[in-house]
This record gives sequence, C-alpha cells and structure tokens, in this order.
Amino acid sequence: MALMFTGHTLFLALMMFAVFTFEESVSNYSDWVTFIENVDQYEKQQLEGLSAEQKLKKTVLHPSLYFDAEDVQALRQKAHTSHSHLFRAIRSAVTVMLSNPLYYLPPPKHVDFAAKWNEIYGNNLPPLAFYCLLCPEDKAAFDFALEYMDRMAGYKNWLVENAPGDEVPLGHSLTGFATAFDFLYNSLENERRQKYLEKIWSVSEEMYEYSKVRSWGKQLLHNHQATNMLALLIGALVAGVDKGSQANIWKHTVVDVMEKTMFLLNHIVDGSLDEGVAYGSYTAKSVTQYVFLAQRHFGINNLENNWLKMHFWFYYATLLPGFQRTVGVADSNYNWFYGPESQLVFLDKFIMKNGAGNWLAQQIRKHRPKDGPMVPSTAQRWSTLHTEFIWYAAEITPQPPPDYGTAKMHVFPNWGVVTYGAGLPNSQTNTFVSFKSGKLGGRAVYDIVHFQPYAWIDGWRSFNPGHEHPDQNSFTFAPNGQVFVSEALYGPKLSHLNNVLVFAPSPTSQCNQPWEGQLGECAQWLKWIGDEVGDSTGEIITASQAGDMMFVSGEAVSAYTSAMKLKSVYRVLLLLNSQTLLVVDHIEKEEDSPVNSVSAFFHNLDIDFKYIPYKFKNKYNGAMMDVWDAHYKMFWFDHHGSSPVARIQEAEQAAEFKKRWTQFVNVTFPMKNTLTRIVYLFYGPYVNVSNCRLIDNAKSGFQISLSVNNTENTISVVTEYQNLKTRFDYLGFGGFAKVVHENKVTKFGLGTESMEKWIKNNRMVFPFGFKVNIIAGLILGVSLVILAFQWRFYISFSKMLRWILILVVILWLIELVDVWSMCTKPICAKWSSDMTRLEHDKGNKAKQLEGSPVVLPDVIITSLPASGAEILKQLFFNSSDFLYIRIPTPYLEIPETEFEIDSIVDPCEWKVSDVQNGHFRLIQGWLQSLVRDTKLHLQNIHLYEASRSKIAQHSAMSKDKKKRSKKRESLSEQRSRARGSQDKDAEYIRELRRHLIYYPNARPVLSLSSGSWTLKLPFFQEILGPSMRALYVVRDPRAWIYSMLYKNKPSLYSLKNVPQRLAAMFKGENGKGKCSLNEGYAFEYESLRKELSNSNSNAVSVLSYLWLTNTAAALRINGDLQPTNYQLIKFEDIVSFPQKTAETIFAFLGIPLPPASLNQILFATSTSLFYLPYEGEISPSSIHAWKQNMPNEEIRQIEDICCSLMDHLGYPKFIE
Repeated sequence: MALMFTGHTLFLALMMFAVFTFEESVSNYSDWVTFIENVDQYEKQQLEGLSAEQKLKKTVLHPSLYFDAEDVQALRQKAHTSHSHLFRAIRSAVTVMLSNPLYYLPPPKHVDFAAKWNEIYGNNLPPLAFYCLLCPEDKAAFDFALEYMDRMAGYKNWLVENAPGDEVPLGHSLTGFATAFDFLYNSLENERRQKYLEKIWSVSEEMYEYSKVRSWGKQLLHNHQATNMLALLIGALVAGVDKGSQANIWKHTVVDVMEKTMFLLNHIVDGSLDEGVAYGSYTAKSVTQYVFLAQRHFGINNLENNWLKMHFWFYYATLLPGFQRTVGVADSNYNWFYGPESQLVFLDKFIMKNGAGNWLAQQIRKHRPKDGPMVPSTAQRWSTLHTEFIWYAAEITPQPPPDYGTAKMHVFPNWGVVTYGAGLPNSQTNTFVSFKSGKLGGRAVYDIVHFQPYAWIDGWRSFNPGHEHPDQNSFTFAPNGQVFVSEALYGPKLSHLNNVLVFAPSPTSQCNQPWEGQLGECAQWLKWIGDEVGDSTGEIITASQAGDMMFVSGEAVSAYTSAMKLKSVYRVLLLLNSQTLLVVDHIEKEEDSPVNSVSAFFHNLDIDFKYIPYKFKNKYNGAMMDVWDAHYKMFWFDHHGSSPVARIQEAEQAAEFKKRWTQFVNVTFPMKNTLTRIVYLFYGPYVNVSNCRLIDNAKSGFQISLSVNNTENTISVVTEYQNLKTRFDYLGFGGFAKVVHENKVTKFGLGTESMEKWIKNNRMVFPFGFKVNIIAGLILGVSLVILAFQWRFYISFSKMLRWILILVVILWLIELVDVWSMCTKPICAKWSSDMTRLEHDKGNKAKQLEGSPVVLPDVIITSLPASGAEILKQLFFNSSDFLYIRIPTPYLEIPETEFEIDSIVDPCEWKVSDVQNGHFRLIQGWLQSLVRDTKLHLQNIHLYEASRSKIAQHSAMSKDKKKRSKKRESLSEQRSRARGSQDKDAEYIRELRRHLIYYPNARPVLSLSSGSWTLKLPFFQEILGPSMRALYVVRDPRAWIYSMLYKNKPSLYSLKNVPQRLAAMFKGENGKGKCSLNEGYAFEYESLRKELSNSNSNAVSVLSYLWLTNTAAALRINGDLQPTNYQLIKFEDIVSFPQKTAETIFAFLGIPLPPASLNQILFATSTSLFYLPYEGEISPSSIHAWKQNMPNEEIRQIEDICCSLMDHLGYPKFIE
C-alpha cells in the first residue's frame, strides 16, 4: 500500500468526554474533534502539590537531587559489589582528570574559559563529585574538585564569547555545577556553600530570563531545549531549598515545557528522535533525567509514556555489527554524543525490566574503541557515568532481546527509517543496511504542524529540525560490517553528501548551479521554514524481510522543488544476500520539465579505504574499494544500457568544530525521456556476480535478471505502486516486488513458495508435448509400415523419406516451442522472458504462472456493537489501496426493504440460497453498486436534495441517537444543529469522492456497525464472490459487557434500549420474529429468548446470553466460509499485539503491511491518545479495566454463561 500524501496521518487526542458517544472512532480522516487545549489546567493538576513539597524540602539536607543522605552508604557499598564495573569506569575517569589538570581543570582566566565551546567543564564535574562522594578518603580528588568549582564560581558568567546567542554551554555548566554541589554539600564548609549557592542562584535566574526570549524556550523536542530546561530545573531544585518562592516559578516553567515535550513524545510511536542517533542521545539524556527528577520531586509519573517504552530500539536497531558504530541519519558523529549506557540502564530499571537495556549497555561499554574516530569526545564521554551508576539495577540480569543473533529488519514508521542487521557481533555474515525516507520532523510532528490540533503549537516555529539532512531515499550498506556506502555525518546540509539524487538544470538552484537537490539544503542547518520546505516529505512505501533478503522502497518526489516538475523519485533496495545489494532509481518527470540530467552519489568516510575505478565484465562502469585485498565493488547502468564513467572525488566539510574528510562516487545520467530507470549493484568480496541486465522495462514495472554464485535471480518490481490493480496484474499479488530463484518465488510481504506449486497450477491434464510425441511416434510407425510394403504404392523411397523427415522436423519444432513456453528451469528463464516481452507485458504472464485469476480484495468488517471493530479504520484509511466506508451514515443508508436491519443484532442468518432465490434484491443491488462501482455510487448521491427533510427523516429512523440533554432546544438551535450535522455528513461523502479521484482503484472497506451482519456473511460471499475478505471482530465478553454497562453514563445498554429491542426482536410467528420471512432463524438464539422470559434475568445475564448466542451463531455460520474469504480477529490481539495482528490481516488480504498503516495502528493502540465511541481511550491496560472495576459476582455470572465459548476463543477464566 502506498501512502496517500494529501491525506491526514495522525490521530490526535484529549477529546471532551461528550465526543465518546459519536458513532465513529476518533481520527482525522474527514472530521476533527474538540480537543482539550487548556494546558494551564493540566499543569495545575500535575503541580498542585508542589508548594507543599517546597515547605517539606526546606528541612531536607543535601544530597537530595537523585538520592537522600541516608542512601550514600548503600551507594558506597554497591561501588565495591554489584556496581563495581561502573565504579571502575568512574575512578578511571577521575584518574585521567587528575593526571592532566591543565586540560581538565577550567582555565584560571575567564577569558580563556569563554574563548571556546566549554561544555566539557560542566559535563565532567558530576562524575568527579560523585567519585568524591563514594570515596571520601581520596583527598587529592576532593581538592581537585574544590579547585574545579572555585574557578567556575569565580567566573563572571559561563557563556561562550563567540556564541553569544547560544546558552547550551551555560546549561551544561549549570547542570554540572549544581549537581556537584548537591553531591558534595556535606563536605563543604559554610563559606563555600554560600558562594556556590549564590552562583547557582544567579545562573539559574539568568537561564530563566533567557528562556523567555530565546528560541529554545519555545522549540519543543530539540536538544537545546531539553538541555537548558533540565539545567534550570536542577538549579531550581538545588537552590530552591532556601529560596522556594522564586524557584517555584522556575519549576513551573520547566514542567510546563517538559510535560508538553513528554506529551508530544507520546505521539512518536517508534521511540525515535528526528535529530538522529547522536543528537537523539543528547536529548534523551536530558529527558530521562527529567522523568526521574519529576517523579522524585513532584510525583509526576511519565513512566507509562509509550515513547520511553519504544526508545530502546532507537539504540539497538541503529547499531552496526560490532556495537561500536551507528547509523546517524541526521547530524552525527560515528555513534552517540551522550551515553547511551545511562539511558539504557534507566529504561531497563524503570520501563522494560527485562535485562535488554543492561545487556546493550554492557555490550557498548565492552566494545568501546580505544582510539580512532569512534572514540567518544573528551567533553562528553564521562558526563552520564553518575546517572548510570545511580540507575543501574544489578538485580536485572542482562540478556539480549528476543531473536538476537539473527539479522532482522526494523521499521521506524514515524521516523521514516528502516534498518537491517543491527545489534549483532562483527562477523563475515553480519551485514547492515539502512534506508531513510521520512517526513520533516518525523510523521507525528509533521502532522501536528500541518493539521494544528493544539492551540499551543505555533506551526514550525514550535520545532527546530535544523539538524536533519536533505536525505529522503538515502541509504547505507555495510557488508560483513565493513562500511561500503556511508553517510557524510555532521556537516553542511547538501543533498550530494547524503547518497540521494540531484537534478539539473533547475530554475531554483541555489548553491550548486545548475544542480539542485532536496528542499532545505545549502546552509549549515536545514532551512525548515520557507517556500515548500515545510511540506518536504519522503515516504517508505514498503519494507519486508524474507529470510536473508530484504526489500524496501521509498518515494521522495515531495522532497524536491515543484519547479523541477518531477512526478516520481522512487528508489528501491533489494538485499539479495549478505553480500549483494541491488538499488534501482525510477524517475518520472512532466513533459515540460526543465530537468535533463540526474546525478547519483555514494559516500565513504573511511580514509584508509578509497574508491578506485572499476569495470564489470568490460561492459558497465563502476567503482571498487580495496579493504586489505577484499574487493567491494559497485557498477551501474540505465534502462538504455548506458553506463557513464563516474567521477571519484574527495572533499572536506565543516563538522562541529573541525573538518571531516569524505570521498564519493558521482555518476551522472541523461534524462532524455519522461521515464528514467537506473540500476546500481553493490556487492562484497564473497560473491561472484556473473550477469546483471534489465529484461523488462514496462511502464508499470521492471524485471532484472541477476546471476549471483551461478544462480539466476529474476527480480520483478512494480513502480506504479499506488495502483493496487497494477500490482496484482504485474506480480500476481498485492505486493511491490518478488524474486524467482532456485525453483522458488519470494513474494515480499507474503512469504516464499515453491515453484512446483506454480507448475502444478499450470500443468495440463494431457500436456501438449506428450501429444506431439504420440503423434510423431504414430507417423514414424506408419512410415515404417509403408516402407515395408512400398511395393503396394507408387511412391519412390527417396520422396517418401523426404516427407517423413519434413514432418518429423516440423513436429520437433512445435514441441520445442511448447517446452520453451512451459519450462520453469533457470536455463529457460532467459528464452521465455525475451520471447514473451516482445509481445506482452510480463505481469500477465505472472498471472498465468500463478494459475489463478487476479482477485482484488473487497473488505467487510463486522462485529457486535461496542466490540471495538472501529479501530480497524486505522489500518485502511488514508491509503491508496483502500477506501474506508462507514455503514450506515445519513447518505449511505441500508435500503429499506421488507426486512429492517436492526442496529444491535437480529437472529436471522442469510444464506447463499437467499441470493439464488431472489430474496432481498434491493440490498443485493445496493451492495453490488457500492462495491463494484463505488465511484459511480458515490457520485449518484445527491447531497443537497431536501436537506431539512432528509435530516429529519434520518433522525426519526436512527433510534439509537437520543437527545443527550434535558434542555429544550429552540427552533433556531435545532436548525443550526441540523445544518451542522448535514454539512459534516455531506463533507464525509465529498472526502470519499476526492479519495477516489486520487486513487480510482482503491478497494472499498465496508465497516458495518450493526451486529446483524455477523450472521449474513455467506449472503455477502454469494454476491461478491471470491473477492470478499470478511473480518469478524470478537471481544472478551467481560470487557464487552463492561463497556455496555459501565463505560458511559447513561450506559450504552440504556442508550441503545437493548432490553426493548431484544424483546421486540422475538415477536412474531413462533417467537422467531422477522426471521420467518426466509426461514433463517439461528437456533442459538433460543437461549437468549428463554433468558428474556426469565423473571430473574438482569442486564448482565441478558448481555451474556446475547454475546454467547450471537458469537456462537456467527462462528457456526461463518465456519463454512473458505479461509481465503473469512478471518476471525480478537479485539484484544489488535490492542496488545498491533503489529503482529496487522501483519496477519494484511497477509489475509494478500498485501504487505505498509509502514504508514503500521504507524497509525500503533498510535491508536499504544499511546492512550486514541478514543473509540462509547469506550474512551484505548491501551493494553484500559481494555482490561473490567478486572479492577467490575463486581466479582458479575464477572462470575458472565463466565458461568459464556465459559465454553470463551475457552474456545482463548479467553481464560478470571474467577475460579
């Protein structure tokens, strides 16, 4: 599935409670909900106990920042037992400091201190002071610390002279100095205490004033803000012991900003940070410290924040084999700026508690290089040792995450990054690949900026993605862990430094005329505010792993200026094995595009290994890197077979406060036509590539034949990726690529099948080749008989022999053609492909090979009301593949027939025979029209016809929607409300129409809100045929009944008039109600009918029998459907295991799960920011609220009634 670039992709929350009763889930597809935006009220709730805390703290002595005075002795004991490895690291750092005081002590003169970036002094002070606390007997270290602090306290300020507008060094100094003061307080004499305290107070006050005017006071999720706000908080906590009133204002300021930060981080479902791994570690260092301090001092608990739960993968899944180097993605060095051991042990102790954080911290520390460019900076390497020691939980045994040891693909759907092979030891078979194609600021921030759900967000002015790069569709490749294609890391924001395409001539070129790359380039920082730049996006279209292979693709056309008139800049990566990476660029432009050239770049930063020219088979130009006699090679060609000679260049660019060397291969191709395709192959020294050629270059896709280690691989890729029908036609399934190799076909996203299965589907009962053999044998036999008795015929022997030979040759040629057309062996692939390509598109041949017609999915979603099926909308809306349609809505009503569909349930099963016998013809026609010709059906809806009567009629028909207020509305109020409702309903239809204009082949997804449809899927199957894909959602009966009875006031049970509806349902002949019309009464409903007549029945028993009867009947009726047409989904699985369940659903549809849909379902299920109707917020904990809030006797009653079916569905008893 391809992302719909024009649509909304973020689900934003904090709804007013009244919104819960709307008949749809909260999302941003066509209508926005009312948001709580009173942040002051939120802060008041979080900080109401802060004044009392201040009074208490006045009596508390230091240390108090991270621990109390009574904890010191336990810390000293740990230093020699469970934490000894960390203590050794701290002691080693202090030893190095003491050995070189000229370097590590702050300069005696302030002018020297202010002359350079001086964060080193603030960073190194806390571990020094912490060591002195652990080892009070070490007088040399203590004297060193006093000299250190005396010099800093004597400076007039802590700013950097040549960076007057940047308070980050000030923040580092304040954090370090105040933390050290807290640790050493009891060892200081009163004079020093007062002197240091006054310095902390004055600098904190200075920092507070700066926060009002500097950008970092307003720009959220940025390393500067997190660093400086943490400094202000620590200064307030330390100095505020004596001056509480003013410090309280500072604390309010920090909590205001940082709680907004935590709120926004919760939207980021993958645990990433847009500034990349290095700066991300910088921000996370401050975030983890804030979370700890806010809980310790204010009782603010952020430990359930979903970003924290996922943040471990930000470190693990970006780590190259060997645990030393990371992929940076934005401004970066070779790994991390701060930590990440401290952040990892924090996550393990407070969030994960599974040993993975301790294990990864252990591996990183163990493999830290001792020299070279990957050695941590002296200004940063020790700065988090004290927090790592404090947070380390020795009782949690270090252990790697599940599936460690096997190369895995990891998708960051918010960040727009895919990695493969991360977090592994360095070995010959462990290969790393990364790919980036994301939205500016990340998906969550991008959508918040564009759709403005929060009044306190001022567009891009509230954020600062300046450390990001123009890098959409960039990649890195490290076969065997040896970096072959790398990033350019920290440097100027130039597209050609990021392994992406640049084009020429561009009318808007700014810094490399006539060439232009991606939007925002050409400066030291990414220019994120300006024409088009704020709308810059890339998108990962698909990412799938199949064994040792991986396929990923991205679209980056929105990252380039519209002046170049490009239609598509689509890049695909196929990792064929650990040594071989195939990259293909598919570029489309408008007829009047000014662009006529495209240039590709591939970088490497390893100065020891340089690129040199190389030519593959004397045919294709390329480049090679010699690593100790191991040759890493690349070559390229376009769809015309052209392979230009590359320019191999070296360059230095500014990086932080130094220069960084890089080398790159630059190859330029002409763009003569509107379509250009360029193939690049990268491979390591342990494979033999013998052939690579383009064997099909159709408009909708391409095929490449690639021979590796004497095995031919036929790679098919669709480039018209937004068209589901084209993908099915070209590949035979709904994915984006497949590989045929060694009698197997790998369909990325769905799995690998044996070619034997294909052959069986193709094989005829009586093969043509066999017929030819029989005929040839008969002719030869007859010929021999004729020769034996030739005296009876007046035919010469020579003439007869000639005719026989001619017939034999003709028959042999016919058989040869037949063999070529049917052969599936690698040797035949070339012949078959070439001949077929001359006549027909390969996609049709793929369908024939599959042996089954292409069937596009028509999705039906059904469940009992309040079962949570609405959450599946997050998988389907905003997609080029699907059109999510709610049924019913005012303009999409079920046709009125002799049978009225109840909005709760009915006991009537509709069968195949109902279609065959002509029952419910009106509904049959309506369904056929809506599914088979959705666009025409929607166009035929008249939105303004008799609007007032239409609304009045719909209000009368919708018995569920009662007035929720006892206040009598005036006529003008009623008219206003009616007009607003009509506008909303009409806009919903317009949204559906617009979607089909963009994506005319999008398949309908009908979400049927009534439980009546659960018993009618065979009826749907007969109408829709093999294309039906029904999803039946069930829910734990205890959670379902809890939702019906307790989630709302008045309850949904009352709002829906459930008792009256159920009683009316059974009125009629033989108590079967309206089902007597077609004799389709579901016998399971007899138990419900009896319960309704039971004088001792209650709401819980009635709802229990309703769930039991409807679910049992649905399982029986739908059990006869084919597995290809019907799937049961448990609501609890969607919420608790969203990725796994979503992948299962999309595999059922024959389509790989897109990262965009993955992001949406993760947001809905993991952040507590998404709301369902009548349900409230959704999270893995909230769906089990019945366990805490429901009376035990009611739970027992439900289990007694439903136990057999609960056991069948895997719902264990709660009360024995």
